[in-house]
Amino acid sequence: MRYDLVIFDNDGVLVDSEPISNRLLAGYLTELGHPTSYEDSLRDYMGGAMHRVHDLVLERTGRRLPEDFDDVFHGRVFAAFERELEPVPGAVGVLEKLAADGVAYCVASSGSHERIRVGHRKAGLDRWFDDGRIFSSQDVGRGKPAPDLFLHAVGRMGVAPERCAVIEDSPLGVQAAVAAGMDVYGFTAMTPAAKLAGATRLFADMGELADLLAG
Repeated sequence: MRYDLVIFDNDGVLVDSEPISNRLLAGYLTELGHPTSYEDSLRDYMGGAMHRVHDLVLERTGRRLPEDFDDVFHGRVFAAFERELEPVPGAVGVLEKLAADGVAYCVASSGSHERIRVGHRKAGLDRWFDDGRIFSSQDVGRGKPAPDLFLHAVGRMGVAPERCAVIEDSPLGVQAAVAAGMDVYGFTAMTPAAKLAGATRLFADMGELADLLAG
């Protein structure tokens, strides 16, 4: 393995949550008078922290979202996770390979700690991630595309940025990893390859990742 640490994004990379959360986000924003399609949500918010939703709505409309927006949205998301959420096909195999090879790994997500844990529990990934392997945008001042979250993660894991590989599926995440000085592998299962053009490598099947990282 050519890397000392592999950093996974969570939504869309480890858990197949992006279709669920973006469908619900588009619907809730539309309910509140901010017409948003599923495609709009993917384009504008995929990979970003919740503050990005608030910031863009305020910038575009001059109106603030309700104070309980995050709580209501997450309540809907968590309920849908219980019904629908599955791990991304191939993700468990990658984690098994890294663990068997003794390669350090962690997750660095724009989602909250609660969202990460709920998703991992429902998808059966919680056994792979103890507290020391989970990092959230809640831990830093700026979310992706700023590099802060990834730099925070490597600082806590004790690895130099240039010895890390980031696994991302959003343009915001790729930008953040590049800004942090890390190699980034762009997962194109949901995102057109052209939108992840800044990535070091692109791949479409999570089952391919372990071999790519070792190559």
